Amino acid sequence: MANIILFDSDVRNHLLPLTYSRPVADLRIGILTIREKWEEHLRMPSSFLTQDYLENLFPLKYGDHNLLINGCVLPTPEVVALVLDLAPGEAYLKDGELIAACLDRSAIKALAEDKDFGNVEAYELGEQPLLRIGRPADMFTLNDVALREDFTLLTAGRTSADISTTNTLIGPREHLFLEPGVRMEACMLNVENGPIYIAKNAVILEGCMLRGPLAIGEECVLKMGAKIYGATTFGPGCKVGGEINNVVFQANSNKSHDGFLGNAVIGEWCNIGADTNASNLRNDYGEVKVWSYPEEHFVKTGLMFHGLVMGDHCKVGINTMFNTGTVVGFSANVYGEGFPRTFIPSFQWGGASGYETYRLDKAMAAAKRMMERRKIDFSAGHERLFEAIFEETAFRRSQAV
Repeated sequence: MANIILFDSDVRNHLLPLTYSRPVADLRIGILTIREKWEEHLRMPSSFLTQDYLENLFPLKYGDHNLLINGCVLPTPEVVALVLDLAPGEAYLKDGELIAACLDRSAIKALAEDKDFGNVEAYELGEQPLLRIGRPADMFTLNDVALREDFTLLTAGRTSADISTTNTLIGPREHLFLEPGVRMEACMLNVENGPIYIAKNAVILEGCMLRGPLAIGEECVLKMGAKIYGATTFGPGCKVGGEINNVVFQANSNKSHDGFLGNAVIGEWCNIGADTNASNLRNDYGEVKVWSYPEEHFVKTGLMFHGLVMGDHCKVGINTMFNTGTVVGFSANVYGEGFPRTFIPSFQWGGASGYETYRLDKAMAAAKRMMERRKIDFSAGHERLFEAIFEETAFRRSQAV
């Protein structure tokens, strides 16, 4: 059997802070992560070619026949067919960027060791359209398309679990799919504008109002009276309440109480305190600028609606107010009155009144406690992850001060 190897291209830096703690293809958009999408389409095992410090958590696995695929590219039926048609030693490029290649064991080994892996015959894809992410905003702007594609992929030829008669469904029943173990009573679901997918053992408490397209991951909990607008994704293990509009939560993050998030991306293992609000629209309706890690300054997005982007392991105190287009790095702890600045580097502790460095040992201790609550060990690989990101981001903290 062939192996899928999903590699990080230069786009990885444009997707920070979300890619500090994962390969590009481990990002979730739609219902599934990019890795999971490729596995579903190709029915092959996959692994990653990524940053050195991530290798313990995301090890590379390869064999005699390997499909090397750019991790920022989402599979579509047309692209999947092209990838399956690759012969050993062949590759596809798009405007000079490597999209996919078929390589043998020795070539992958050389590539992993940053050595010359030999010649390949490359074909330019030309006008072939690709669905790919190149910045955090793409994850919420493309989430509608990705969610519909995943819904079709995951539900084809299958039958949904029944929905309780205490719920109100607006729109075609075939646009709602419930996996086994879902508990949901006295809720309102509207699937006229897009499908709703609810994964195994999710709990949707009374009074929730849901509009598709929407994905609710395995063992998620939606708190009473939550108001969720599409296109929104909650990865596995999230606990969510309040008002949410076009937001992608990676997994295992909490926003359990009232407060608004819109046009946003939230990483994994975050906790957002009660009554926190994040603006997604400027008062003058102007174009939103956001922090760019590669450019090292704020750049235009071309978007009127752009909310919060938050890296993994962040914590936010109650009643926090985020300005339009705020970017928060990895393992920051934000609290206090007033609006914090619109770029908060990784491992910063504080708010509008000032910041200090979040001590590495304290940050890791908090992460360990949160992960243990979900019965996930904080391993030596996670410790290496924190240490590497702390070191890599030190210069940004010094610049901010």
